[in-house]
Amino acid sequence: MVQSLVQWFVDTLTGIPKDIVCFIISMVPILELRGGMIAAALFKLPWLRALVFCILGNMLPMPFVLLLIDKIFEVLKKTKMFRPIVEKLEKRAMGHRERIEKYEFWGLVLFVGIPLPGTGGWTGSLAAALMGLRFRKAFPAVIIGILLAATIMSVATYVIPWLVRIL
Repeated sequence: MVQSLVQWFVDTLTGIPKDIVCFIISMVPILELRGGMIAAALFKLPWLRALVFCILGNMLPMPFVLLLIDKIFEVLKKTKMFRPIVEKLEKRAMGHRERIEKYEFWGLVLFVGIPLPGTGGWTGSLAAALMGLRFRKAFPAVIIGILLAATIMSVATYVIPWLVRIL
């Protein structure tokens, strides 16, 4: 699924510089940094350049999610159209509450940092905000998690294919 969504963005955003496409993909919920790094590998962008654009793209929305999502959800829940969507998002994010609360700071780091479906900066920030975690604690955990995800995705998209080619 991630691969097909990435391909859609790549096909749709033709004419935009490739590093900016990776930046945009990294900002999108669901795809996030892992999608941006996949696109960067498809574009054959240099690793460091790809890494910088994907990390920055993934980090950019996080302060807004942590600080504003509660207020945005409050407003959206008052509408008939958006209430079910918001409730579904809240339920999904809060479904990870136990794991995050159990290990606190490091639980949030690992939740954001291990690039699996349903994890990442968006869901981690959403869960942290809904759990009432303080920005001072949640934001550094999310950033460290994004850096961990960047490391894992660098290995998956650049190092392993390189090793396969030389072996």
